[in-house]
Amino acid sequence: MSVTCERCSGDGPPAPPAAEKTNWWPLGVSAVAAVSAEVGDWIVGEGSAIVIALALIAIFTGGLATYKKGWIALRNRNLNMNALMSIAVTGAMLIGHWPEAAMVMFLFALAEVIEAKSLDRARNAIRELMGMTPETATVRQPDGTWRAMPAKEVTLGGVVRVSPGERIAMDGVLVEGRSTVNQAPITGESMPIDKQPGDPVFAGTINETGSFEFRVTKAAGDSTLARIIHAVEAAQGSRAPTQRFVDRFARIYTPAVFAVALAVAVLPPLAMGAEWLEWIYRALVLLVIACPCALVISTPVTIVSGLAAAARHGILIKGGVYLEEGRKLTQLAFDKTGTLTHGRPAQTDFAAMPGVDAHESRRLAASLAGRSDHPVSHAIAVAAQSEGATAMEVADFTALPGRGVRGRVGERLLHLGNHRLVEDLGLCSSTVEEKLEALERMGKTAVLLADARAVLAIFGVADTVKDTSRQAVLELHDLGVRTLLLSGDNQHTAEAIARQVGIDEARGNLLPEEKLRTVETLLSGNGGKVGMVGDGVNDAPALARADIGFAMGAAGTDTAIETADVALMDDDLRKIPAFVRLSRRTAAILKQNIVLALGIKAVFLVLTFTGHATMWMAVFADMGASLIVVFNGLRLLRRNGIDAPAPALARAERGPSTVEV
Repeated sequence: MSVTCERCSGDGPPAPPAAEKTNWWPLGVSAVAAVSAEVGDWIVGEGSAIVIALALIAIFTGGLATYKKGWIALRNRNLNMNALMSIAVTGAMLIGHWPEAAMVMFLFALAEVIEAKSLDRARNAIRELMGMTPETATVRQPDGTWRAMPAKEVTLGGVVRVSPGERIAMDGVLVEGRSTVNQAPITGESMPIDKQPGDPVFAGTINETGSFEFRVTKAAGDSTLARIIHAVEAAQGSRAPTQRFVDRFARIYTPAVFAVALAVAVLPPLAMGAEWLEWIYRALVLLVIACPCALVISTPVTIVSGLAAAARHGILIKGGVYLEEGRKLTQLAFDKTGTLTHGRPAQTDFAAMPGVDAHESRRLAASLAGRSDHPVSHAIAVAAQSEGATAMEVADFTALPGRGVRGRVGERLLHLGNHRLVEDLGLCSSTVEEKLEALERMGKTAVLLADARAVLAIFGVADTVKDTSRQAVLELHDLGVRTLLLSGDNQHTAEAIARQVGIDEARGNLLPEEKLRTVETLLSGNGGKVGMVGDGVNDAPALARADIGFAMGAAGTDTAIETADVALMDDDLRKIPAFVRLSRRTAAILKQNIVLALGIKAVFLVLTFTGHATMWMAVFADMGASLIVVFNGLRLLRRNGIDAPAPALARAERGPSTVEV
């Protein structure tokens, strides 16, 4: 015999497109009739025709649906709450407790409505996402005119214009104009983001200032917002460990109590000559108390609330199991490039050699670097421009594969390249070697500017660390999570990044399969959960193998995002400790709800056996327990539920606001 709860299915609540409208008038009639039956009982007596009539009106206006569902459940040998309540109310009528039967059915119907409305509050956090994307977009036509058309009809590559204050209809890349965009619905970022040509824009976000045009890169049904909605809806259907435990417990608990109730109704009268009506009444009270609805409903409402709270903060969790298991995270491995760092080189050091004009050296370097398409050259050119060094005309420009570039500025032949190039030119000296060694120890790429006679200047270029990485690692350490850096770069670079960020251990020179083996070694170590954070295709094997894989949702590849269990929609690593805090809070609320539900029932079961419990008390106990656990679970929707604690924030603020390598 299987056991389910009609109003709290163990499979987790689905996310329907719209909440069902409640029909209040039958419930109102049931309330008036039930109260009138109680008043009539005091005035004319319980067995009078008017009391019976009022009770029947209350029962069938408020409980007809319950009877229908209960009959179907019993016919299918399925003990759910509707079956138990139908038996209890019918039994109460048969033994002449008409007012109590009426009030029990009304209160049960009221409890169902309140619970459904409460659970809808959690589901609405996801439904709200569905209404964020406008149905139309202003699209440029082949003749150059602009026309509003349904967003679902806009093709890839189409150009869409967005006015100030307008929501963006589709994902794309900005091609003309500048603006500030509020991305909180997608990434959870509290501050608007400045956008310029080349920057991505997301469906559902809000253009706050200027007008701009963007090229569509994803169809309306495949936008980042659509993927968030789909993933969270799918996650609601997955059972977390506590939910699976509760379901197994209910399958044993409810039939056992039903058997006990039957024994309570029959054995005392047969064995001890007790009053049949008294013990049947106690058995009916026991049936009402016994339903595990409060216990079963506590898990889906808590899990849905947690998933919705995470989505509001830009954390996409792909299942309740990951939400609950995150609290056990003890070790977390990080990829370096694009995860801890920005993934693009920037100039971090500059030193002109003695007797060389620094500004002139910057201009000469910018002139050569500006002609190259290498990322390192681009970093030097950008830095020179920011210092006000303007580029000059370059003649006879030549790329030197594996070494650098060469060109003539005025009458001077100049070289811009690596250590090997300078050695080939025979221009190395002890002073140059000393400076190069210092940069290499810090994991930086050294670029040298030289003419025909000597080295003029040395530039240090490195991938820069994100401002938020250090704070994220501090918060993880506060939560007891050990950190590890896994990088394909050399060991010096990996150790330098780890020192800057505060990571416990660094391992460099790792291929994708070696990252995978490292994660497998961590998994075979202690009993805690192991996480992996990455953004690229080369991280996908390790992300899939880890207990919990975290992908960088904005900059990460589609492969990494699809493989991972949690996606950080704005690439802010501080969302990982936020996820751990949310997981721990979710687990704590689940435990609280289990204790509350079982504790309340235990108290009233004792009162039932001692003869002190009535059906009124039983239904209030069941309804009260259900509402307590529902509202307790909804506490996860509070926006401050996963913020960082003050100590970690304070220490992060004392550290460098920008860490350069």
